[in-house]
Amino acid sequence: MKEIDYEKIAEQPEFKTLLSTRNKFIMPISIFFIIATLLFPVLTGYTTILNNEAFGNISWAWIYALLLFVMVWTLVTIYMKRAKIFDKEADEIIRKYREGEEE
Repeated sequence: MKEIDYEKIAEQPEFKTLLSTRNKFIMPISIFFIIATLLFPVLTGYTTILNNEAFGNISWAWIYALLLFVMVWTLVTIYMKRAKIFDKEADEIIRKYREGEEE
């Protein structure tokens, strides 16, 4: 079996579509993650918004921090499920490339 010419694959419309779809999925999640994560130290360090009690003796800062963990696990789970689809599409592009090369 010959070496795969990844540069040739990168020029295929199917691969470009896959990259575009993946980037459209990753960018909003990444931006949301960065904003939500950086907002926590800003809100705790420069405001008193999260100092108020949510319930009992627990402040909103603790709730926000806990939700950051939930957010990370949720985003990872969503990404892993979507990455499997992206991997299958990439495998299909390589399979089509190999079939075209054999002809």
